[in-house]
Amino acid sequence: MAGFERRTVLTALVGAAVGTTGAGAVRPGAARAATDLHATNSALYADPTLVEGVDYARRFRRHDAFDDTLGSTPATFPSATVLAPHGGGIEVGTSELCLAVAGYHPATLAPTGPGVPGHDYWIFEGLRGSDNGELHVTSTGCDDPQARSLCGGARFAVSLHGCTAAQVGLPDTGQAVVVGGLDTVLRGYLHEEFAAVGVTTLDGSDHPDLAGVSPANIVNRTLTGAGAQLELTTPLRTAMFGTNTRAQRKHTTLPLFWTFVAATRAAVARRAAG
Repeated sequence: MAGFERRTVLTALVGAAVGTTGAGAVRPGAARAATDLHATNSALYADPTLVEGVDYARRFRRHDAFDDTLGSTPATFPSATVLAPHGGGIEVGTSELCLAVAGYHPATLAPTGPGVPGHDYWIFEGLRGSDNGELHVTSTGCDDPQARSLCGGARFAVSLHGCTAAQVGLPDTGQAVVVGGLDTVLRGYLHEEFAAVGVTTLDGSDHPDLAGVSPANIVNRTLTGAGAQLELTTPLRTAMFGTNTRAQRKHTTLPLFWTFVAATRAAVARRAAG
């Protein structure tokens, strides 16, 4: 996330104390900007000790946009790009959420319904059985060419992240989402849509470490210079899956997962229409 704005040395030590996870465990999502091993994605990609497809993966989808007519020019800029900068085993559940919010089933990548609009998406994910936290790159350091290009061509973006309940002052079982980012209109819609389905929201302005308000944050590197950052607590993400392993999450999504996705998509649709 947004450099020291999002993560402090204290939360870094808390995350380290919790420890790394295996493929079947739930990482608390306490990524540590102050102790990240790589300052940027390009630095991580250049690390000779890491192998793409073994340690980490990158996935993205860019939808066609063209104009072959002579008499008119439609608006072809995508409305939204959906991001999971710390997917896979880094911040558990965010890869699956990113795909579903973009309009694709996380297990099959098929559109989630007839006529469902698909949004561009980009995912960076840890594939290791453990120590995926070592692959975390803070969102202000996200310089992946596809991520930059997708966000730079969209009106706004939404990013999915994970945090611990303790980071937002909740008990260990606390289920909530922190709504941040520089797009205040979209943030308002997200608060409204989540409230309508019973998902507790917290405002990023009350949690500066999770606020996502740096202009350098990848979610804000859009045509409008703004996006929305969603930080889901570990208990909220855990409750979205029947079997919470990297292999099975995409196959065992629970009703809460789809409720959250539908609310997010509804907010995005309102922002796109507005």
